[in-house]
Amino acid sequence: MRAAGKLAAELLDRIAPHVRPGQSTGELDRLITEWIDAAGATSATIGYKGYQHASCISVNHVVCHGIPGPKVLKDGDILNIDITVIVDGWYGDSSRMYVAGKLSRKAARLIDVTHESLMKGIEAARPGNTFGDIGHAIQTYAEANRMSVVRDFCGHGLGQVFHAPPNVLHYGRAGTGPRLEEGMFFTIEPMVNLGRAETKVLADDWTAVTRDKSLSAQFEHSIGITADGAEIFTGSPGGLFHPTWS
Repeated sequence: MRAAGKLAAELLDRIAPHVRPGQSTGELDRLITEWIDAAGATSATIGYKGYQHASCISVNHVVCHGIPGPKVLKDGDILNIDITVIVDGWYGDSSRMYVAGKLSRKAARLIDVTHESLMKGIEAARPGNTFGDIGHAIQTYAEANRMSVVRDFCGHGLGQVFHAPPNVLHYGRAGTGPRLEEGMFFTIEPMVNLGRAETKVLADDWTAVTRDKSLSAQFEHSIGITADGAEIFTGSPGGLFHPTWS
């Protein structure tokens, strides 16, 4: 899990300087595909339920599962890049936010709140707590900042499979749900909207967007429960997990 998570994080670091106005999302995906192959790893998403790309790239009001293609980034666009790699049979899954050009104040605030929501969820991930505690920590923080948490998508167990139980909800009541135990592996990947929480899936059966066209952001880490907390497998080697960090 450490090796797979490290590669996923390295690839997301490496793509950062290529995210700029005038760049196409298809070219970003081409680079990611090339780098995965060069690392001797496998993309978990190419061929998954018919999907044909090594990344999902979700721009502005796209919540998740945006399909890379000819779309060219404009100044001020925000985007989530999500990749999953397989290394020696283990899955590393991570996503983070990027900005093309100048970041607007409202987008910066959305990104900050979404990142902090993820970290508060990870802080709640420790033996003896419940999955409800994770969701409650995320929901409470996002809603206190007058933003909404997407209900239609969730985190998931992983390890030697891509998606496994349990579903990791990003909202909920403290003290509810299965209890966390040392040795569990799963993702936490909150999607937070500036507007309402409702989403819809477009005709391509992949791309999910906000119904009200409000901006959406997401961050994702793969973690493992330890004896006294959580280990993040997908931490950025270059300290680039947040787009305003340098």
